Amino acid sequence: MTSNSQIARIRQQESALVLDRFDEHVAFEIGSALRMKALAEGLPIVIDIQSLNRPLFYAALPGSDFSNREWARRKINVVKRYLRSSYSLMLERATEDRLFRLSEGLDVSDYVLAGGGFPIRVENAGLVGVVAISGLPDREDHDVVVAALCSYLGRDPAELLWYEQVLPGVP
Repeated sequence: MTSNSQIARIRQQESALVLDRFDEHVAFEIGSALRMKALAEGLPIVIDIQSLNRPLFYAALPGSDFSNREWARRKINVVKRYLRSSYSLMLERATEDRLFRLSEGLDVSDYVLAGGGFPIRVENAGLVGVVAISGLPDREDHDVVVAALCSYLGRDPAELLWYEQVLPGVP
């Protein structure tokens, strides 16, 4: 799957995964489901769910560390600034150092190009929060969030996750 088709898929995910409401209870429900999945699968992740102005859910699972907390924080900042998935920006910018251009004026300690930050949107309200995962490779961090939001909304994750399988030697 090319970067352009992945970015298009992420836009589709962002358009489809819109909640009818978002508050402390919804954040706890999504966060708890993510935590249970991570524990069951042994995922060494940090889960951070925030509204635009305060934290609502946080969990650090076995195997995660302080750097995961910092990566999640930086991903959240990216989503809040650009109003879209941190993974889509990572694919779009495609920089090896994972940094934004100097001309954008973003402090490297606060922003990073990495997958795992996803916007939480409410119908007729727009962006109201962010969920971020850190601890897995970029696409896996992103996919864990998408699958959790699909589950919360009662959608089949197969509708929105990646269909193409990359085969060895096939671009």
